Amino acid sequence: MTHTFLLEIGLEEMPAKVVSRSASQLKTMVSTHLKENGLNYSTIDVYSTPRRLAVSVSELEEKQEDRTETVKGPAKRIAVDDEGNWSKAAIGFSKGQKASVDDIVFKEVKGEEYVFIEKEIKGQSAEEVLKTLADRLPSMTFPVSMKWGNSSHRFIRPVHWLVALLDADVVDMKLFDVASGRETRGHRFLGSSVTLDHAKDYEEALKQESVLVDRDERRKAIVTQIRDLCQENNWQDPTDNVSLVDEVTDLVEYPTVFSGSFDEDYLKVPEIVLETAMADHQRYFPVREAGEEGSFLPYFIAVRNGNDQGLDFVRKGNEKVLSARLADAAFFYEEDNKHTIDYFVEKLKHVSFHEKIGSLYEKQERIERIAESLVPYFDLKVEKETDVKRAARICKFDLVTQTVTEFTSLQGQIAGIFARERKESDAVSQALAEQYLPDSMEGKLPESKVGAIISLADKMDSLMSFFAIGLIPTGSNDPFALRRQAMGIVRMIEAFDLPLSISEWIDGIIHDVQNIETKALYEQNKGNVSQFIQDRLDVWLTKYAGLDKDYDVREAVLNASHDNIVALIDQAKVLKAEKQTDQFKPVVESLTRVANLAEKADPNVAVDAERFESDSERALYDAVTGIQMLNEKDISAGETWKQFVLLHPLIDAFFEENMVMADDEAVKANRLALLDRIDRLARPFAQFSTLVIK
Repeated sequence: MTHTFLLEIGLEEMPAKVVSRSASQLKTMVSTHLKENGLNYSTIDVYSTPRRLAVSVSELEEKQEDRTETVKGPAKRIAVDDEGNWSKAAIGFSKGQKASVDDIVFKEVKGEEYVFIEKEIKGQSAEEVLKTLADRLPSMTFPVSMKWGNSSHRFIRPVHWLVALLDADVVDMKLFDVASGRETRGHRFLGSSVTLDHAKDYEEALKQESVLVDRDERRKAIVTQIRDLCQENNWQDPTDNVSLVDEVTDLVEYPTVFSGSFDEDYLKVPEIVLETAMADHQRYFPVREAGEEGSFLPYFIAVRNGNDQGLDFVRKGNEKVLSARLADAAFFYEEDNKHTIDYFVEKLKHVSFHEKIGSLYEKQERIERIAESLVPYFDLKVEKETDVKRAARICKFDLVTQTVTEFTSLQGQIAGIFARERKESDAVSQALAEQYLPDSMEGKLPESKVGAIISLADKMDSLMSFFAIGLIPTGSNDPFALRRQAMGIVRMIEAFDLPLSISEWIDGIIHDVQNIETKALYEQNKGNVSQFIQDRLDVWLTKYAGLDKDYDVREAVLNASHDNIVALIDQAKVLKAEKQTDQFKPVVESLTRVANLAEKADPNVAVDAERFESDSERALYDAVTGIQMLNEKDISAGETWKQFVLLHPLIDAFFEENMVMADDEAVKANRLALLDRIDRLARPFAQFSTLVIK
């Protein structure tokens, strides 16, 4: 016989962004508890609204299986005295296992007999196992938590009720000071409390009290209502804004979609500002006309937490709130339009980027210098070089506009709009809009070369500046998003195929620094910055190059003797592909053997062909010379690997025919020098000794 178990935690309204992940966390916690206690089940369904987190476990077994547990005690020589009587150790052991000496058996372990007791343990009932689940619940984690009343408890929000039902029976448990029961609560305004007769009644009972507790059902209802409304009015469907749909889903328990309008005069404000005011600040969906042009319309779509009664009154209230928000936006935009870009740039001198790093104006100057150092890698036309200088010189001006002060998420985008309105070139305007991209680990990259240059310069300046003052990310603590910025650097270098050595780039930046103290701090931390970016490359290789299981390949290329990201990525891809071939193992073994011996070579000794004593030495020398000549032509990683494949039988023949550590010191030094020459060809490709070969 199986059962249904329901657990619901009733709370004050939670922030929308934590509802879904908290419900998933609760499911994992319940699943873990049941598995650790050997209680099988079929499925766990998750339910959530802003006021509740719940799970329903189906086909839960009635009890744990009975089991036999064998417990080892002292050795027989200790358990039994010379006269064959049980010792105190044996008697104490049996009592400790709630048994008697009559239950003792002997078993041999590694040549010696020990006493054992086999205990028959009755499986606990499902109810007994579930009671202890309450001990786990306080350990749920949230981005933020709070205390309430006079208690010291912390949770995402105060707990007001707790439902725990095993079929029709209440499971006795407590969460903080709230005892479990069978009473849940309906919609705050449209429903009332309801007593559940059975765990299976949960979803339908709450639906009668105006709560759609199934998140998927609630989301589907919202999307369907929005699409119906758009079809009626010939509007574009805005539900492709998945994050906003998800957010409003977790803001309501009983959704009703409606539309409202605002004054057309506000349409003179940039659309991105209107969208942000609606979506980010009010959780409204902006409205566009159906068709290719998709003209922005003076309407919005909102989702009410309730039914359609009194909807006109609700609409007017929302229109009034939005009108005030848009009036502020229009005012800020109009005030900003009274000033030139130079006016805002001058204001940057009086705004601190960080108290230990300097002003925003000084950061902008550093970005300009770093951007100039990147130009040669992008193969830009002369006019684009001018665009880079201009974009870098003004890139942070929008941070002191009133519009960005009010709508901080629009930094960069407002700079692009204002620049275009003030007749800056399209390249400069686009670069300003793209300067913060990517703004997340997997966010969109800049499309333009000028934008990528400004973004790279900005991110590298932040890394070097914060590392210089000791603000280096530790553990999960990364308040300045330096990991994200380092990943952005890796992704842009790869996307734009830049032949850029990170360490050489950093050295070039340091060379241009005038302040002696800053220069010293940069010099002191350059290795840490370079390694930090290398670590992000490791993450990139794991996520985007399919090397999540090939840890040895990642380690091998990351320990190569250079830090050109594009080259390292190509080398990693080649190694991963070649790992499946028959030739991989012998090539790696040959190059690893070479590397081990090359460590003994004298770097001051050059290879002298006159000292060769065998044909295999000469053949290997000629092949190495040929590869060096090819490398000067900058061949691909795939071609380099092919040269290693051709080289390995010559290496094997060399080892077969020659004693490297010869008695003649000159011959030995010459052979080690030859191996070192091979190793210097291999080291830029990978540290072959770290590769796993089978």
